[in-house]
Amino acid sequence: MRTVPMYLSLAMLSILHATTTAFVPPTSFLTKTTTTPTTSSFQMSKDADMTPEEREIAVEKALKAMTAFSNKYIANTSTKYCSDLSIPAVVIKGLAEHKVTLGAPLCPCRYYSDKEKEAKDGFWNCPCVPMRERHECHCMLFLTEDNDFVGDATEISFDQVNELSGGAPGIV
Repeated sequence: MRTVPMYLSLAMLSILHATTTAFVPPTSFLTKTTTTPTTSSFQMSKDADMTPEEREIAVEKALKAMTAFSNKYIANTSTKYCSDLSIPAVVIKGLAEHKVTLGAPLCPCRYYSDKEKEAKDGFWNCPCVPMRERHECHCMLFLTEDNDFVGDATEISFDQVNELSGGAPGIV
């Protein structure tokens, strides 16, 4: 049986779950981008000019889209969700948040010094290159049968994602 890499420990996933469900980026969120090696500028995130109502609608729409995408990708790749469905729920929520703030479903399980640059690069946009090439999902969203944490679920509903992830910001 294959052993799970250290970076996929349950402790780390618990931390991810705790921080992701509590984090709501403000609408005035700014990201720093470097224009030249000596100067820099600030660009507003994609949702910076949205009203709270518009952002709520955008997040709900993105959450529904990322849930549908995840279910379709599971079916197309013969992978499954984690046995603890709160793991994929939190990851899907993070992908939806990034879709709204960055315009792309950037992997929410990694640290980036410049999220906007990474989203434009596309390497870590879901499904990331390691998943497409080797079926290795760092987030534990798409698991192969040989993964110790694989469950039986091949589908998750919008309501499950919303409930298990602590609810999308502004979505009741």
